[in-house]
Amino acid sequence: MIQVTTEQMAVFVATLSVAILSPGPGVIAVSQGAFALGRRRALTYGWGLAIGASVWCLFALLGLTALFRVAPWTLTALKLMGGAYLLWIGVKMWRHAADPLPDPAQGRARGLWAGMALNLSNPKPALFYSAVLLSIFPGALGLADKGAIYAVALSVELLFYTALASLMALPVLRQRYFASKFWIDRGAGFAIAALGLSLILRP
Repeated sequence: MIQVTTEQMAVFVATLSVAILSPGPGVIAVSQGAFALGRRRALTYGWGLAIGASVWCLFALLGLTALFRVAPWTLTALKLMGGAYLLWIGVKMWRHAADPLPDPAQGRARGLWAGMALNLSNPKPALFYSAVLLSIFPGALGLADKGAIYAVALSVELLFYTALASLMALPVLRQRYFASKFWIDRGAGFAIAALGLSLILRP
């Protein structure tokens, strides 16, 4: 039986929504993908990003941050590996900025798994979810409660990335991207690489 209240869920959704709106590697990547590849291909990538982000919620519900407290080196290792992956993605975007636009039907693979990998490369959401869960749901959570919270988190993430991919694929925005592809791709690559570097260097 689910014990969490509607009010708690509403606060959780509001808090998560505000956090998702802050620019991160997923937002940058799905926006650039929608510009370059169109809505259909960007949606698959965006859903991968949503699932990847929601997995951190699941890990937090299962007590991953307890592991971080007991063995801090595990968080350090995750941050180093995740930061290196984001750096690699950013450098690739920078280097390919001058490439011609890919064929939307045969564009560079940005599928479900690629989206999941990008959002799983950053362990910060695990800490965010843990802090939010502890503050909003202070009591002991049963299996049904955890399932309901995860389902809500996944739904919010999917809704956000679906809306973002659809918005950024609008013809007027894509036309502006086509006119400035080199600089937009360079900017996106720099931003993702900078986020990766900050993940590695920040204590």
